[in-house]
Amino acid sequence: MPDATKTSATPESAEEAKAASAEGTAPVKELAKPRSLLQDAVRDLVRRPLFLIPGGIILVLVAMAAFPSLFASADPQLCELGRSLQKPSADAWFGYDARGCDVYARTIYGTRTSITVGVLATLGSALIALIFGLVAGFYGRWVDAIISRGIDIVMGIPFLVGAIVILNSFRDDDGFRIGGIWGVLTALTVLGWMSMARIMRSTAMQTKQSDYVTAARSLGASTGRLMFRHVLPNALTPLIVLATISLGVIISAEATLSFLGVGIQEPTISWGVMINQSLGRIRESLHPLLFPAGFVSITVLAFIMLGDAVRDALDPKLR
Repeated sequence: MPDATKTSATPESAEEAKAASAEGTAPVKELAKPRSLLQDAVRDLVRRPLFLIPGGIILVLVAMAAFPSLFASADPQLCELGRSLQKPSADAWFGYDARGCDVYARTIYGTRTSITVGVLATLGSALIALIFGLVAGFYGRWVDAIISRGIDIVMGIPFLVGAIVILNSFRDDDGFRIGGIWGVLTALTVLGWMSMARIMRSTAMQTKQSDYVTAARSLGASTGRLMFRHVLPNALTPLIVLATISLGVIISAEATLSFLGVGIQEPTISWGVMINQSLGRIRESLHPLLFPAGFVSITVLAFIMLGDAVRDALDPKLR
């Protein structure tokens, strides 16, 4: 005879048992993967006005350099003396220069030369700085002493004197300039890498003393693996920041050389060439000088602000 005290399960107890069973079989959510330092930096950058504003300006400048005809329909080489020094108007937003050339069209087309020279010279300088700075910082001792003394010697050369000497070497036997943009690129690259090399050297020296580098060395890692796998990736941040800031400075240096008449010259259009050509009539009309000079100033400021934003994002101590 069945036990009279034994009762059937209530609906409440059945529901509780079902919920417990469901909890036991529910899949465990996977933990989100931790973000890398670069991902954190990018996430931080896109939230910073200090990055977005100069970044937007630089994107517009790059678009002008790549597709100038989208921004200016006038021919920058078409000049008519009858329009000489006409003021800005609806037909010519920036007016005309002393030769009757459209200042707006020349400013837009000059962006390509100035940005190209700045980017290529900065890349060349950064590459030289990376090689010498990494080797000096990693090996130290007599290698560091030789490279450091070489950097000091090159840094002791005044920029304008060194640039004039280099640019004058790009002449043929009759004294005519040869090389054009390549001469300016060579001068800016040769004279623009020393500060970046010093930063790379000091960062490499600090990085090679890190625990993970010491552990890799004790495990038998080769010199090349230590240098390029462990030291270089972790020593690049200061170089990237300084190269970003230097890009604006190099663009300004190109404009200075062209303004002094020793850099890029006609028929190539650049902001420095335009500034140089506007000086002769500056008392009569100021707008042929103001617009290219304004573009130089805005570009330099944008790259400096961008470099500051990148530095703040990549340096964990500043975030």
